[in-house]
Amino acid sequence: MYFKDIEKHYKPHIHVKYNKHSAVVGLDGELLAGSLPVKQMKQVLAWITLREKELYKDWIKAVREQIPDKILP
Repeated sequence: MYFKDIEKHYKPHIHVKYNKHSAVVGLDGELLAGSLPVKQMKQVLAWITLREKELYKDWIKAVREQIPDKILP
């Protein structure tokens, strides 16, 4: 997550990098930009589901320019 990162995608999201791939994935699971291999996208979506509360909590912090907490893989 990036601080105040609300102007381009307008919704809570994370930035994901895997090898040469990168993607922006909404916390609702929507692919907003980029691409990932199918297997890695499934892993990201599963992780978002498992960590949903933590991710939304960190999103609010990041938008307010506060340091987000670390989230376990």
